[in-house]
Amino acid sequence: MPAFHVTSVLNRGSIEVHGLDWRRMGAAPGIAGSSRPEQEGCFLTLSEFECDFFVRMNNTGGPVDVWGVDGVDEAELVESPEGFLYLPEVIPPERLRLVRRDVPPESE
Repeated sequence: MPAFHVTSVLNRGSIEVHGLDWRRMGAAPGIAGSSRPEQEGCFLTLSEFECDFFVRMNNTGGPVDVWGVDGVDEAELVESPEGFLYLPEVIPPERLRLVRRDVPPESE
């Protein structure tokens, strides 16, 4: 099942080396503007429509990347109290592909 993760371009280098790992958060705020992980996992979306919602939400202070995530089992996703899905594990770089890069904030 295709899944997506939206994050600041400042995280690209770390993601290419370490994959998606919430414990490494720090180079930039989260999409919702948080400075610390909101959950012990990586937020994912299963639709391009919801992916675009996160791109528009962008509170990182700069452009974002959209990463495609391979091999996601929907049954393993957990719903956060805010109603968003996350995978409670590190996602290694070999399961990721950069599908959109340097997407500017909507205000630009």
